[in-house]
Amino acid sequence: MSTFIMPKQIISGAGALKQAESSLAGLGKKALVVTDEVMIRLGNLAHVEEALKRCGISYVVYSGISGEPTDVMIEKGFELYREEGCDFLVALGGGSPIDSMKAIGALAGNGGRITDYLGKVIEKPVPPMAAVPTTAGTGSEATQFTIITDTERDIKMLLKGAVLMPTLAVIDPQFTMTAPPAITAATGLDALTHAVEAYTSRKAQPLSDVFALSAVKRIFTWLPEAFRQGSNVQAREEMSLAALEAGIAFNNASVTIVHGMSRPIGALFHVPHGISNAMLLEKCLSYVLDGAYERFGRLGREIGAAAGDAGDREAGGSFLKAVTDICRTCEIPTLQEYGIEKASYTKVIDKMAEDAMASGSPSNTRKEIGLEDVKAIYRELYNT
Repeated sequence: MSTFIMPKQIISGAGALKQAESSLAGLGKKALVVTDEVMIRLGNLAHVEEALKRCGISYVVYSGISGEPTDVMIEKGFELYREEGCDFLVALGGGSPIDSMKAIGALAGNGGRITDYLGKVIEKPVPPMAAVPTTAGTGSEATQFTIITDTERDIKMLLKGAVLMPTLAVIDPQFTMTAPPAITAATGLDALTHAVEAYTSRKAQPLSDVFALSAVKRIFTWLPEAFRQGSNVQAREEMSLAALEAGIAFNNASVTIVHGMSRPIGALFHVPHGISNAMLLEKCLSYVLDGAYERFGRLGREIGAAAGDAGDREAGGSFLKAVTDICRTCEIPTLQEYGIEKASYTKVIDKMAEDAMASGSPSNTRKEIGLEDVKAIYRELYNT
């Protein structure tokens, strides 16, 4: 038996925001719009404001999300939500504003501080939430998860609860057209990681497999083009769909070792989430390949990296090479190229490994993974 959940409503394609106006009007009377300064400068926020005005909805903007969200940002956003008498939330941006919206919503419905919910399932109802993603990657618009940095303990908290699933997801590719190549690469490879891990997870199920496989195929076809030619409308549309599919897949099948090991790197060295995932892909997947040849083999055949009659071991190896190649195409830096010093990195390997295992994600890997395995991968990662 398995449970499968998605947003209550998804509106996707060109003009999706305009089409979503009647749905937005039914969410509440006053919205807290959670976004960042980049969305204001690019003019994206103005489109959302116009939509809310046409619906006759009052709103207040919280643009205090800078970089990946922290507990401090969430507390400030919740304070504004409460002071302004808001009754629902809208997020505009990449994964950070959407994750922030969910965390603010969690406080609105459950009280306390956001750090209180580490290791717990958020269960009390939250206000209605609408997510308008502007990057094709995180899939946060279709998940019951949010990642928030605890600034006191220097860890990225993975918080979860079915109530965190957005009520409405608006997938309008017009908003992704402004993403520069580096952001396109980081978010696209984040989506690839979601899809691959969902498909190879112990928690994979038939429905999640459908979305995961579709996402992987779209990403290998369209991410290189979106990276090289950001004005390609079809590539942007396809990547928006792929990110949504990948989000739906991992929301129901979870993630595995890559995400478990990625979060500590991001927390300690401030590496953007999609980049830290991509840095880890080759080493992590190489390490776990022999625990799921059948799954990786099918991925290799599905994307055309291996012939249809190739065996699982051969096809799995071909898939791994294709992953390495797409990361190279998207110009993903190594730890050294990113500017992380070896001494600083080596010093915290034990902490990173412990935090990775504590997240629970590595245990979803089909190959048995222990603390020493994670430490070994971290060490090998810097020596690449």
